[in-house]
Amino acid sequence: MTGTVFFTEEVSNSKVAAICPSVAVARLQAARVREALHLSERQVQVLVPGETQPGRKLEPESHGIYRTMLWSHARLGVFGMLAGLLAYAVLRMQDVPMVVQSPWLSLGALLFFGAIAGLMLGGLVTLRPDHDAYVLKVLGALREGDSAVVVHALSAEQKRQAERILADAGSETTSTL
Repeated sequence: MTGTVFFTEEVSNSKVAAICPSVAVARLQAARVREALHLSERQVQVLVPGETQPGRKLEPESHGIYRTMLWSHARLGVFGMLAGLLAYAVLRMQDVPMVVQSPWLSLGALLFFGAIAGLMLGGLVTLRPDHDAYVLKVLGALREGDSAVVVHALSAEQKRQAERILADAGSETTSTL
């Protein structure tokens, strides 16, 4: 497992972006973050207006996202089935008439719906709705002629430190969870 979160397979689960009024300011901010946190250029990138493929710098781990899709569905689908099995055991121990009278049908239904719920949660993890605001904010700023610094944090602490450094410099920041 490469991700810091059990259900994702991305190296960097958290991202921070700072909107800067010019390319020079963005490059200066990026250098400050790299130096203060000892990060590589791959972890701290500058996006400029007219960037041909900003998505690659915003979300560079397409292979990680694909693995996240597979593993989150597999893990959460199994977890959902186990939750269905647990629900069956509890209902059976409480002698719920429907479960006692139709044990196999009840077990099958609870396993099925548990798995479906787990798969739906896997889809939510794959979609990463927390990334929408981050991506849209940066793309909007680029369209308006601003630049951006993007930090791909490897831990929650690294994300907090990067956010603090960028905000202390007066930049408007946005981040993922």
